[in-house]
Amino acid sequence: MKKKFLQFALIAFVLFAQNNFAQELYMPRNIKKAYENGTRSKDGKPGANYWQNRGKYNMEISVDPKTKLVSGTETIIYENNSKDTLKNLVIRFVNNLHKPSSPRGGEVSNDFLSDGLTITSLKIENEVYKEDARNWGTVGNVKLQKKILPHSKTTIDIQWNYPLSKESGREGQIDETTFFVAYSYPRVSVFDDYNGWDRLAHTDRQEFYNDFNDYVFSVKAPKNYVVYATGDLLNPDEVLQPEFASRLKKSYTTDEILHIANEQEMKSGIVTKQYDWNVWKFEAKNISDVCFGLSDHYLWDASSVVVDKKTNRRASVQAAYNVKGTDFVNSVKNNQYALDWFSNNWPGVPYPFSKMTAFQGFADMEYPMMCNDSQTDDPVFAQLVQDHEVAHTYFPFYMGINETRYAFMDEGWATTFEYLIGTAEHGKEAADKFYQEFRVKNYIRDRSAEQDQPIITMSTQVSGAGYGNNSYGKASLSYLALKDMLGDELFKKALHFYMDTWNGKHPIPWDYFNSFNTATGKNLNWFFNNWFFTNNYIDIAVKGLSADKKIITVENIGGFAIPFDVIITYADKSTVTLHQTPAIWEKNQKTAKIVLKSTKKIEKIELDGGIFMDATPENNILYVK
Repeated sequence: MKKKFLQFALIAFVLFAQNNFAQELYMPRNIKKAYENGTRSKDGKPGANYWQNRGKYNMEISVDPKTKLVSGTETIIYENNSKDTLKNLVIRFVNNLHKPSSPRGGEVSNDFLSDGLTITSLKIENEVYKEDARNWGTVGNVKLQKKILPHSKTTIDIQWNYPLSKESGREGQIDETTFFVAYSYPRVSVFDDYNGWDRLAHTDRQEFYNDFNDYVFSVKAPKNYVVYATGDLLNPDEVLQPEFASRLKKSYTTDEILHIANEQEMKSGIVTKQYDWNVWKFEAKNISDVCFGLSDHYLWDASSVVVDKKTNRRASVQAAYNVKGTDFVNSVKNNQYALDWFSNNWPGVPYPFSKMTAFQGFADMEYPMMCNDSQTDDPVFAQLVQDHEVAHTYFPFYMGINETRYAFMDEGWATTFEYLIGTAEHGKEAADKFYQEFRVKNYIRDRSAEQDQPIITMSTQVSGAGYGNNSYGKASLSYLALKDMLGDELFKKALHFYMDTWNGKHPIPWDYFNSFNTATGKNLNWFFNNWFFTNNYIDIAVKGLSADKKIITVENIGGFAIPFDVIITYADKSTVTLHQTPAIWEKNQKTAKIVLKSTKKIEKIELDGGIFMDATPENNILYVK
């Protein structure tokens, strides 16, 4: 009786320990404070006290192709939904990156440099401010004359201008009469629940963190210039000649790819209304940014695709490109496929916006409803690049990721979706090969310490290849490893819980971890700790075969909890593949035992991680004597 009691007591203690002493993940003090304050919750949801600020932006922007000057008049109604009284207003202007005094990750040419932002007028609640933006970097601070009280609004009026850089990067001059105008307006920087004002300077390596705002904006451009932008074009009949407005409207309701304006039509000056200047009006709501491109000679294609089969909602798919831009001839067709595939497969969330435009430029860069991509002269690679940029729709534009600090939260997902759609487009073998060559090989073959920094490391604190690997390849591998371990059905359930919960909000890594724990009903902290908080890398080895030939021992030298195949070749030359999910490493992350059922004589044992490339593949084979 006593023995049975002790057995029951031991079992009860083990169950209690599993539930109450599960591994805790490291959390910085400011993040802990957010959870303590109830703005975030351990169940993966926003806390009862969660809040975020937002703005309503009304902007009139003009572009002068002769002077290459962008100027604007802007009114922002800014909502302080926090419990804090704001004594300062932090204004972000990313294009000040072009100022010689701004910090950058590397050298630039003189053509990249400019004078940056000039503010000609600034009023806050009708109080005049004499702010000299010449002293600003990418972030400027305005000390308020009237504080912004909790749960109140303030009105900001700004008039400004800046020159388009001659050397185009993510924005600037594409050619003499083609421009991509992004990050073109002063915005209120993010004020959040775990860092307060986002004052991190922007560099050319880091990406973005923005509030979800409502935008009504206009772009004034000379006649014969077509403007392509985030948001819905509100006045096609005011800026386009009737035939071209009709073609554009037709494209919104058909799968047919229409040539809205061809080379000859653009050259002939018959596409736009022939006023000296046309004012193109757009609107986009609850979105993290807007941008636009314009050209007087780009070809213009358009169609649409059903992105929500339950409601039959369509999204417009457009492309704007140079006559020599052969990569873009199939952009509309490819992006029709991409929007449909992403909506119905991975992530399996209907494309949330009304439009996607591929614009030929130089950056290979994503924006809400737009991508600025370069000519590659490789149609397969060009499609993959656009797949990646379109995938960013979900991370960070549907989910308000803080890319500046945690780039792996969006680049890792976009890389994962790029791989998954690539498998559908070109087959698994081709997708695996590209993923290994482009996303993994350089990382796993570079043995410098930079490569093995924990993924959780703030993106501003790693550089070069270390930044790239943490943000793209390693993060993507973690998501794919988790997908392998959970299986597609449970993984998608958890992904949808996370996305539904944090759509339009500002998740941080711990919200992702907690969301997946809740949705799966599993404590996955051992896995998250393994992938995100360690200096692990990918390296497994066959350590041995037991004397009775029934147990294979696999050593995890690098430490990452990866999936892998055990391929056994028997003496009769037959083979069997035993797939191991990352769950094999849960109890012991250094050594795994694989029990064999067959009694056939073994000739060779081989480990194959597939896209999880091994640092030392030579010890992945054991020949059995």
